[in-house]
Amino acid sequence: MKPFFKTSLLGMSLAGIIFTSCSSGESVKADYDVVPVPFEMSSLQQSSFVLKNGVTVCFPKGNEMMKRNAEFLASYIKEQTGIELEVKEGDGQNDGIVLQLGLENENPEAYQLKVDGSKVVISAPTEAGVFYGIQTLRKSVSVNKASEIELPAVDIVDKPRFSYRGMMLDVGRHFFTMDEIKTYIDILALHNINRFHWHLSEDQGWRIEIKKYPKLTEVGAFRKETVIGRNSGKYDGKPYGGFYTQEQAKEIVEYAAQRYITVIPEIDLPGHMLGALSAYPELGCTGGPYEVWTQWGVSDDVLCAGNDKAIEFIQDVLAEIIEIFPSEYIHVGGDECPKVQWAKCPKCQARIKALGLKSDDKHTKEERLQSFVINAAEKFLNSKGRQMIGWDETLEGGLAPNATVMSWRGEGGGIEAAKQKHDVIMTPNTYLYFDYYQSKDTDSEPLAIGGYLPMERVYNYEPMPSSLTKEEQKYIVGVQANLWTEYVPVFSQAEYMVLPRMAALCESQWCTPDKKNYDEFLQRLVRLVDIYEMKGWNYAKHIFDVMLSLTPDSKNGTLDASVRTIDNAPVYYTLDGSEPTQQSNLYTDVVKINKPCVLRTVAIRPNGKSHVTTDTIKFSKSSMKPITMLQPINNQYKFTGESVLVDGMTGNMNYKTGRWLGFYKNDLEAVIDLKEPTEVSSLNMRTLVEKGDWIFGTRGITVSVSDDNKSFKEVVSRSYPAMNSTDPNKIYVYNLKFSPVKARYVKVKALAEHNIPSWHGGKGNPAFLFVDELTVE
Repeated sequence: MKPFFKTSLLGMSLAGIIFTSCSSGESVKADYDVVPVPFEMSSLQQSSFVLKNGVTVCFPKGNEMMKRNAEFLASYIKEQTGIELEVKEGDGQNDGIVLQLGLENENPEAYQLKVDGSKVVISAPTEAGVFYGIQTLRKSVSVNKASEIELPAVDIVDKPRFSYRGMMLDVGRHFFTMDEIKTYIDILALHNINRFHWHLSEDQGWRIEIKKYPKLTEVGAFRKETVIGRNSGKYDGKPYGGFYTQEQAKEIVEYAAQRYITVIPEIDLPGHMLGALSAYPELGCTGGPYEVWTQWGVSDDVLCAGNDKAIEFIQDVLAEIIEIFPSEYIHVGGDECPKVQWAKCPKCQARIKALGLKSDDKHTKEERLQSFVINAAEKFLNSKGRQMIGWDETLEGGLAPNATVMSWRGEGGGIEAAKQKHDVIMTPNTYLYFDYYQSKDTDSEPLAIGGYLPMERVYNYEPMPSSLTKEEQKYIVGVQANLWTEYVPVFSQAEYMVLPRMAALCESQWCTPDKKNYDEFLQRLVRLVDIYEMKGWNYAKHIFDVMLSLTPDSKNGTLDASVRTIDNAPVYYTLDGSEPTQQSNLYTDVVKINKPCVLRTVAIRPNGKSHVTTDTIKFSKSSMKPITMLQPINNQYKFTGESVLVDGMTGNMNYKTGRWLGFYKNDLEAVIDLKEPTEVSSLNMRTLVEKGDWIFGTRGITVSVSDDNKSFKEVVSRSYPAMNSTDPNKIYVYNLKFSPVKARYVKVKALAEHNIPSWHGGKGNPAFLFVDELTVE
């Protein structure tokens, strides 16, 4: 794993870089522009309230939940400022802070925060609403060690957009302690998140005590060793595991409930079950022997759907789960269940025959068998007064009307579920999988599963699909982000992966779209980050970095570099690859690059400097020239569009950074306008191959030229064989040379693989083609 730094120049708090914290004895002013931004906020023409030692926090007589709310507020203020408040029971007729119920609002989590010269009143329909008002007050104060805090007079009326605001943590791949789980819940509470999705079972380990099946934790919770890196074939040789007793799980449930967070447990079935099969091999199709998986990915060994004991096992486990977790919803997984064993298992085939299941154009009979298993789990939960949540694969074969679908494979599953009138929680991997890299500079990041998910992309996610009607949109009830932990071995790294991206998430969960503005969000994030720092949470420091935009200017033939920082810190740059310092070029306006260079930038502040960005830029005859696509770029991988192919920059093996363009179900076909007749004699093209993600190389490249952009003459064409299973995943370079010819327009056509070979799991389907640069010389 690459190192990541908890304390260093890059690890300073942002407020520490921008501001100087107030010393004891000074007065500071609160700022209500917090994360998430309140729905309505009006300044009042009245005097401010002064928060200082001895101010009372009153709560309604006999209400233990409100008493706890008051204690939370007092503890937050003391921790962040040193000011000690007095918690007392009463109606709040005197001056001070008053917590009260009775606000009339249809949203039970709404609140009003009203401040004037004599008192602060937080009112809500429910105790949960009061808690969110407390969070806003707490964040407005931020971290200021001062004797007094001035609270400007204000009237805030706020409410969440979505009733389900979730965050998932996978403890199956890597296990986290009770204290770490509680810290995770504290992080959720700060971000107004009200659902903790606890992923408790995996091929790599079973994590919850089930008394009827003691071997689940005696055997299934421990693996003999763990693979090093991405299934490298090398192992660390160290036994690994852990689990939560039922009493410990109940303790977590109570801890979360005190912070108005519902714990939703997940027992993933019928796949992801090797932990269970290792303990009870008779539940599998082959009878074993099995062992808890020591590598990543998904095992082909799953629960035997034709075995009545496996169905009984599911019901027994869920029976104990609902005794531990009082949540209305129980998550049963249902994702990524290989059907390899079922296809050759006599019991499964007998079950298929008995149920009369048939394959059709949409689903195989084995896929329909999975619906039988999911429905059995769902019916059992319904019989106990509970409801089921499942990943979007559970749609296959039909669900009961009260089942909720969690859409992770993009938004398609959620859209389909809403059309079928199922409640939907949006958690698309392309926006909300926090195990993805958050920086393009992956060499400087801790090892991650892949992808690229910067905070701005998280922030800009709009959960309500425009393709749905208003009536269908009512079924989109929530938004959730997920942290899978194959490559997250320690909790400090879990913090690093979710913070501050969770802040971006919570504005999508809480705020209406018209309230969102990314630049303003970054300013609000300042004080929130200071709370992270105070708590010792290991948040990612990318917000300190230079935000660099590189845009081809085809009119002038330049690559235009523009930069900004969160706090307008001075930015220095070099064009020769040397380390930028305060003696380097100071950025003042757009830098127009017209020749090959290595651009490096850094923001330098009084207390330290940011991470240095590095971009290698090359120029060819096609660089920064107009380009027109004759076949479309796949929308999911379009990024900034066709100019990516002529911007002089190449990508690495991460195809989600914006340096690669993706093509699916059609070829790459583009015309480059060299703007004047130019002698050309070669084309260089690069493709990325990642066969596991259905990304293959090209099957052929043809180059044609024209003087009028109408009549083209072919100058070179090459065909390439279909890829073999032994061909490595890497970047492939194609260099086509031809006799020198003078032309203004160059057409490039690169054929995608339209029929994935039979050795691949996606056989017969079209593959993706990814290209980063078309270099004409």
